[in-house]
This record gives sequence, structure tokens and C-alpha cells, in this order.
Amino acid sequence: MLTNHIESRWITAFAHVFELCKMHKGESIVILSESQSRQLNIQLSELALGQLGLNYFHIKVPTRADVPGPIIRSSGACVALDQQDRAIVALAECDVIIDLTIEGLMHAPQTAQILKSGARIMNISNEHPDALARLIPHENLKERAKNAVSRCRSAKQMHVQSTKGTDLRISMEGAATVGVWGWTDRPGTLAHWPGGIVVSFPVAGSVNGTLAYQPGDMNLTFKRYFDSAVNLVIKNDYVVDIQGSGVDAALMRDYFSSFGDKEAYATSHVGWGFNPAARYEALTMYDKNDTNGTELRAVAGNFLYSTGANEFAHRFTRGHFDLPMMGCDIALDGVNVVTQGTPV
Repeated sequence: MLTNHIESRWITAFAHVFELCKMHKGESIVILSESQSRQLNIQLSELALGQLGLNYFHIKVPTRADVPGPIIRSSGACVALDQQDRAIVALAECDVIIDLTIEGLMHAPQTAQILKSGARIMNISNEHPDALARLIPHENLKERAKNAVSRCRSAKQMHVQSTKGTDLRISMEGAATVGVWGWTDRPGTLAHWPGGIVVSFPVAGSVNGTLAYQPGDMNLTFKRYFDSAVNLVIKNDYVVDIQGSGVDAALMRDYFSSFGDKEAYATSHVGWGFNPAARYEALTMYDKNDTNGTELRAVAGNFLYSTGANEFAHRFTRGHFDLPMMGCDIALDGVNVVTQGTPV
């Protein structure tokens, strides 16, 4: 168990990321948190801003009570700003938002309005700072992300295969692709730390095939590695069959069905990680309270398949799975970008 004693290297890590974001004294900087946010990361943000001589203020909203039904974790869709119209207006008037909400603003419904105002959002994932400090972003991640985005945007098809039975085809025509390298320095953009990942949101009817998950692959919604084999059969974007006899398949069937929503079974986004500092074994080294799983999304060479909301396919749901898979070939128009789990 890690303690919450503040370490100087953690302050240095936060300050470095803020410098990469080109925060300066002439800007309006706000820390956004909620009542259940990780207090240690709030303190580190304040100390780092102070170290850089930057003024800031703090907007704190209550964490919304869980509604009856499935437990939501690691969705990237913060609901703390729901019915907080004045807070949204205040955020939209700022230059920089340091996002320390539990789930993050990546897929929150208010984010588009805030970004449209020109604010830039730096999301610090709800990780223990020990992990964040290990994953300080480097300049080379930006070039890798830009290259991955360019290849995805010019491709017509992504094909994912493995020796265990994965065979998934994704039409990339019309897909929206974003790369995340761990910081943002341009108005109207959002990034998250840790970074090192590219994801594409396919349009409706674009995803078909089978994903064959094996022991050691990751279910980040449950913050656990697969213990048993699970096959997901996907037709026209939707998971139509969850095959497997172990506890992993049983848990997934139950969680999917608990939403009572067809869209919970739909494809949200696909992509791969390319951060060489991200560690595959991280889920075994941190208590669940100390990890949000973002590091595992960025592990170099993983194929990330996610279910849930996809605004580019006009689908909205609270259901969400992030399911990185190791050992795959990922090809764009027949040219591998990942071979047997290793980025090309």
C-alpha cells in the first residue's frame, strides 16, 4: 500500500506536465475537482502551480450519488457537471482547466461546449502519483501519436488478428481519430496524462468479427486481468454473443445486461497503445483504489477495444468496457502497425 506522503519528485512531475501545456502567468487557470477526487493529486497540482508562480482558482462540485443500477467505473464520462450550469459557464471562460474529476471529462456531455470556448483541458487520470510520475510524457510520444493518427485517418480498413482466434475488421472510412500524447498546449483541445494511445471512433455499422480474449488480457472496467478465455462476437458494431465458461464471461454477461440498454453492447472506439514506459504488470502492483487503469490502455502494442458511447455513431449510454488485448497483429489497409503485440 502506497502512502500519501507528498514526495518532491511528484511535484516535479506535475510541474513538468504543466510546463509542457505552456501554462503562463497571463492565463486564467482553474482546478476542477469533485468531493471524491483524489486529494493528493489536488495538493500536488496546487504545489506545482505555486512552484511555477502561476495563479489559479478552484472549482469543486459535489460527487453525484450513485443511482440504483450498475456501478460505473473508469468510463471517462464525468457526470459531476450535470445540472451545474454556472460552473460550466465559469469553466468555459478559462484558458486552462486542470481536470481532476474522478471519471474525467473525456466523454462528458459538457466537454464540447467547454472546448468550443477555446479552453484547453488537461485531464490528470485518477491514478496514484507514483504511477503518474513514472509516466511523465516525453516529446517523442507526440510524434508517435501524430504518425498513428495520420495513418488511421488515411486508412480504409483496420484488421486485427491473433493466433488465438481474433479476427476483427473495422471500416475506418468516416471514423474520428484522436491521438493522446499526455499534454495539451493548444486552445480547444483535451489531453490526458498518462498518454501514449491512439483511438478511432467508427461510424455506425463499421465493426464485425470476433475478439478472442485470453488469460492475461485486461478488463479495465473491472480492473483485472482475464483468468479465462472469452470470445466476443461482434456484428455491425454490437456484441451479440459472449462466449466462455469462466467467471470472466459470467461477469461480463451480467454487467452488459444490467444496463438494460442495447447501446451498452455497441462499439465505442478502437486503437492501440505505444507508450514504452507503460507497464503491463501495473494492475498487479497497485491496490484498486490506487489505479484507474489508464496506464494499461497505453501499454505498447496492446489492441484496445471499447464498448459504450460513441457520439460519431450517434450512440449514448452509461455502459462502458475498456478491453486491451495483447499479442495481436493490427493492420491498416494490409500494412501492420503492430505485429504480435509489438509496434512496428
